[in-house]
Amino acid sequence: MPRALLLTGDAAEELDTMYPYYRVQEGGWDVDVSSRTLRDVQLVIHEFDPDSDAYVEKDGRKLPVDVPWSEVDVERYDALIIPGGRAPEWIRVDADVRRITEHFFASNLPIALVCHGAQVPAVYGLLKGRKTACFPPITGDMENAGATVIDAPDVVDGNLVSCRGWSDMPQFGRAMMEVFSKSVNPASV
Repeated sequence: MPRALLLTGDAAEELDTMYPYYRVQEGGWDVDVSSRTLRDVQLVIHEFDPDSDAYVEKDGRKLPVDVPWSEVDVERYDALIIPGGRAPEWIRVDADVRRITEHFFASNLPIALVCHGAQVPAVYGLLKGRKTACFPPITGDMENAGATVIDAPDVVDGNLVSCRGWSDMPQFGRAMMEVFSKSVNPASV
């Protein structure tokens, strides 16, 4: 059975995290959640409030962690998922997050980026020359990292699939599973 690694941390957006987490399982994949420690991750819910210029944040569910970043054996995994929220801001500074992310890009394995998740590979220069979607306010960051930002719910660039955020999940989920399935069974797509 193919296995995906979901790379995350506290303050990951709940829908950005849980939708792909369940979608890959629905598609017949195993998925391991990886964070700094084995402590459950505190997810958050981002809502758009007409009385606020930015989104507001509430505590969401807790997500159990299967393996800390420092113990991830990248050879065990067939795909990588990086959800959005605020987690990408801080997880990208960890050396093991860099090691893991660079492995998936160098190995041309499937990578799914949701919302702010694009911040992780962008900071390592891995989106240079690539097409990606992202949460619209970080478009300039992605362009400064050398990416071409496409304003669409399901951007596919080879092994890379991305979306703007949780409202894109129906289209993104289908595209993600097509990219993931093709990688383990090229004749199926």
